[in-house]
Amino acid sequence: MTTDSKMVRQRTVQPGAVEKKTATRAPTEFPDIQTIRNAIPAHCFEGEVLHSMAYVVRDIAMAGGLGWAALTYIPQLTGGEWASDSAVRTVAWIIYGYVQGLVCTGIWILAHEAGHGAFSRHRVLNDVVGWVLHSALLVPYFSWKFSHHRHHRFTGHMDKDMAFVPQTVERREEKKQPENWSTIGKLLFSHETAELFEDTPIVQAAKLIFHQVAGFQTYLLFNVSAGKDSKQREQPGWLRVSHFEPTSAVFRSGEGIFVALSDLGLGLTLLALWAASKTTLVGGWETVCLLYVIPYLWVHHWLVAITYLHHNHPDVHHYDAEGWTFVKGALATVDRDFGWVGRHLFHGIIDTHVVHHLFPRIPFYKAEEATEAIKPLLGPLYHQEKRSFMSQLWSTWTTCKYVENDPHVPGAMRWAN
Repeated sequence: MTTDSKMVRQRTVQPGAVEKKTATRAPTEFPDIQTIRNAIPAHCFEGEVLHSMAYVVRDIAMAGGLGWAALTYIPQLTGGEWASDSAVRTVAWIIYGYVQGLVCTGIWILAHEAGHGAFSRHRVLNDVVGWVLHSALLVPYFSWKFSHHRHHRFTGHMDKDMAFVPQTVERREEKKQPENWSTIGKLLFSHETAELFEDTPIVQAAKLIFHQVAGFQTYLLFNVSAGKDSKQREQPGWLRVSHFEPTSAVFRSGEGIFVALSDLGLGLTLLALWAASKTTLVGGWETVCLLYVIPYLWVHHWLVAITYLHHNHPDVHHYDAEGWTFVKGALATVDRDFGWVGRHLFHGIIDTHVVHHLFPRIPFYKAEEATEAIKPLLGPLYHQEKRSFMSQLWSTWTTCKYVENDPHVPGAMRWAN
């Protein structure tokens, strides 16, 4: 076992409680991975093909049924005397886009299960299911799979993690402008001037909206939020870190053919969308956007929010190269609660993320049992947040900005006030 000099308390806060960035300093121990594994019943590690496929069939049927119902009935809606026809149809399409986004997020998560090998014990079946489902959602399956595995391998590592690596206070200070700038230049563009606006609600809201709408796409294109040592090799050019480039620096040389296969899946989906826009049944690009693009944006909003909130919380550490271990990184994640939607449409990924990071091959329908099994062993090392999921998105976004060395825990980085 490794010893840490700080106890991180279990995070179960009741609604309405005031969050405080405090840290207790009692010593605690991180158990080794085998000790944690031994606490989980063996059957939790076994994926069942029929069980997993039943969820795929269910979710596809829901998505298909919603699409058919929207295409069939929304164009026929009328407002009568109390509203215009267009207003009623607009509201109906908004509701459809939101609900379809929830259902398709579940499909995204099933492909995520396949990418981890949790869908079944058959690697080929996992990859076929994952490739089909993710391609249908315009996600490069193998490209994401490779980088996501490295995110799991180095979770919480300040240099090697592939996602949501925070900036340090020292890095923030380096952004100050050169001394030889003109007085007007310093006034308009200085670090100090930027700080005046950085924390205003309107600036924070604009940044958060961009983060939610385009965060996943910018990650795929530019490898944003990844650690400085996360790439497999150095290559010049901004496109050379793209998830769509077979020779990208993100991937090993032998993975290029699978990146190309991922691109093929995206191409087939785009071709299908183009063909659908030309059919009289669908009725043009406008309807394709309503049926597909709006739910697509909702899906990736949810995926960015879920991932962001799993790895950002005032009570969890990040670690430098000397302080990091796999167990410490995996336990620097947070289980949250999204109610019925989280449990039944999002397949529990929000509620059981800690055990998922420890053992990503545990199927989602056995993750709750596995979580309950490790709680007594982990004690205060297990993090759980019970407050409103969406309100925590705003509060976390506006408070967890930069990390600094924790003076009480060598090798650990805490969130700076």
